[in-house]
Amino acid sequence: MWIILSLISSVFLGIYDVAKKWSLEKNAVIPVLFFACVSGMMLFVPFMAISSFAPDFSAEYWWYIPAQTFTAHMLFFLKAVIVGTSWILAYFALKNLPITIVTPIRASSPLWTLIGALILFDERFSLLQWAGIIITLTSYYMFALVGRREGIHFGRNKWIYMIVLATIIGSASALYDKYLIARYDRIAIQAWFSVYLVVFYIPILLFLWYPARKKNTPFQWRHSIIMIGVLLVIADFAYFHALSFAESLIGIVSSLRRVSVVISFFVGAMIFKDKNIGAKKYVLAGILIGVLLIYWGSE
Repeated sequence: MWIILSLISSVFLGIYDVAKKWSLEKNAVIPVLFFACVSGMMLFVPFMAISSFAPDFSAEYWWYIPAQTFTAHMLFFLKAVIVGTSWILAYFALKNLPITIVTPIRASSPLWTLIGALILFDERFSLLQWAGIIITLTSYYMFALVGRREGIHFGRNKWIYMIVLATIIGSASALYDKYLIARYDRIAIQAWFSVYLVVFYIPILLFLWYPARKKNTPFQWRHSIIMIGVLLVIADFAYFHALSFAESLIGIVSSLRRVSVVISFFVGAMIFKDKNIGAKKYVLAGILIGVLLIYWGSE
């Protein structure tokens, strides 16, 4: 069941990536991020209110959000800081790079998560899984070669640095999720994380973006911004549910989620008219083979 939930999460993540790219086209990054997070948070506000004012009634339902300790809230806020930082880097990179370059690089996070899981959670991987890791890493090197055809030199491009750093930070978040889900209610984690993301972005919006807004790309409201938050909530709901199973492996869950790259890749090719699709699709195939080997190695 946790594998199916991971795949469901990956489908919504793929659509989420497309909504992000569409929203960021010639648009200001920080307000897009902020309002996307607000839309996600608003989905939880009614459930948080009912759970708080009518706990006896709410406790019978799956959407019940139990009260949390001060320590729990601090840990949830830390998750928001980690993810929020990763997203700032990733959104700027996505705005300035082709989606068919960004999303496959972003999909490399399972590699870092696998390494972290091996060290922190003593997870052990089979020869098939290690073969998958090697194939995936080789595919990313090939992506660097393809990127040069578009004038994107991986060693000198600041947007590439941003997406790689965002990916590593995102991997740390995945490991942190495994820690949280073992100790706290998964709905509470997702709900309060959504709230603290908004809290995290408020000072960035008011004190960094707003004073300099006239010097940078102007903000344009688009309905796709709302969909960013909604799609992420659905993807994360399936993700946290998958992690709640005792037998689930964070390394495998993270790997399966990144199958979302297939959706974002081909939709990006059609909608955003990205270049060198012929060469990129072969490299993408290598990534998918690597992910499949990681999956088969878990059976």
